[in-house]
Amino acid sequence: MASVSQALVRQPSRHITGRNGIIDKYFYFAMSLLVIALVVYGFGHTANENLFHPDIPRPRILWIHAATFSTWTLFFLLQSALVRTHNVRIHRTLGWFGVALGAFMIPLGLTTAVIMTRFHVQQLHQPEQAVFQGVQWNDMLCFTTFFLLAIYWRRKPELHRRSIFIATAVLLAAAFGRVPFLLNTFYIGVDGVILLGVLRDLLVNRRVHMIYRVALPAVILTQSTAMYLLLHPPAWWSRVAHAIAS
Repeated sequence: MASVSQALVRQPSRHITGRNGIIDKYFYFAMSLLVIALVVYGFGHTANENLFHPDIPRPRILWIHAATFSTWTLFFLLQSALVRTHNVRIHRTLGWFGVALGAFMIPLGLTTAVIMTRFHVQQLHQPEQAVFQGVQWNDMLCFTTFFLLAIYWRRKPELHRRSIFIATAVLLAAAFGRVPFLLNTFYIGVDGVILLGVLRDLLVNRRVHMIYRVALPAVILTQSTAMYLLLHPPAWWSRVAHAIAS
């Protein structure tokens, strides 16, 4: 009787967290919804004044950047939904669109960072924005790294989906950075989203996947470097950043 009772107690937990449980089945789809919610919430604080109705019109590239970034988040949602509904063949076919989209986002992101930095420094007279380029470059470096890994591991689902998840999560720095109460702690939000993937692995697999064990410390290291360049910019970095912004 005791063993039967224990089995009955364990079964609901296994149904929720174990292999083929609710968390295993719906985690990445839920994360795609979370990403969209965070983007809407974060950019909602500044979209009107910085994009839709600014006092000084923003460079056109900002609109292209916003549209491309929005497309990526919706694509992440679509691909997660296709996997969840077992439409893997369509998921793989559309994956090549994702390759083209992500490849376009890399030079677009870097170009937007430079143009918008020059706009803030020269048009809005905010010279302190020059050193913020370190944060923008770091985010694109992290995205590029995990985006390329996702392509390389496209036939290894366990590695591929975690790489895409991390690549998307690091882009959320821009959304978290627009939340007033986060100020210069926006990377905590990014790392918190990635840690949800770690928690998922612990609940479902009872261990953390190798990619998180390597990626998360590496991401935190680059984030720390970017924040150091932002908050305590060395003289050499100030010269480089202002030269680019001039």
